[in-house]
Amino acid sequence: MTTLASNAKIFNMDLGPLNPVWAELILGFAVFFLTFFFLAKVILPKIKRTLEEREDATEGATGRADDLRAEAADIRAQYEAELAEARHEAARIRSKAVEEGSTAIAAARAEGQAERDSILAAGSAKIAAERDAAERELNADVDAWARALAGRIVGESVGADRG
Repeated sequence: MTTLASNAKIFNMDLGPLNPVWAELILGFAVFFLTFFFLAKVILPKIKRTLEEREDATEGATGRADDLRAEAADIRAQYEAELAEARHEAARIRSKAVEEGSTAIAAARAEGQAERDSILAAGSAKIAAERDAAERELNADVDAWARALAGRIVGESVGADRG
């Protein structure tokens, strides 16, 4: 068995309590290498695999989130394009309706004007016909009354009644 005193003979120096004991030194190196080998071959690969899986899961979730964001942006752009197209279509329909309404109003106004003109023309013709009939009737009556009055004034019959 080696002691501190025997170690002092091997190293030719006296370090006191720091003089290494060969048996403890070799046992320490053996345990260190066994521990290092166990950590390097068993524990660290499992830790590394777990960390890689977590990183893949994190990056995968981030990638999926980016994909979903891009898809949402595409859907929003498509929605906005459809909305703009619908607004454009509504404006076109509105302007067409205003144009058709203006055309219908103009046509109704023209039709009303033509009907008014025809009613006025028919009324004027009827009034003219009634006036002519009234004039003929009054002229006939006026002639008869004028003869009768002239006959009363003169005292004998005048005109066509004379015999």
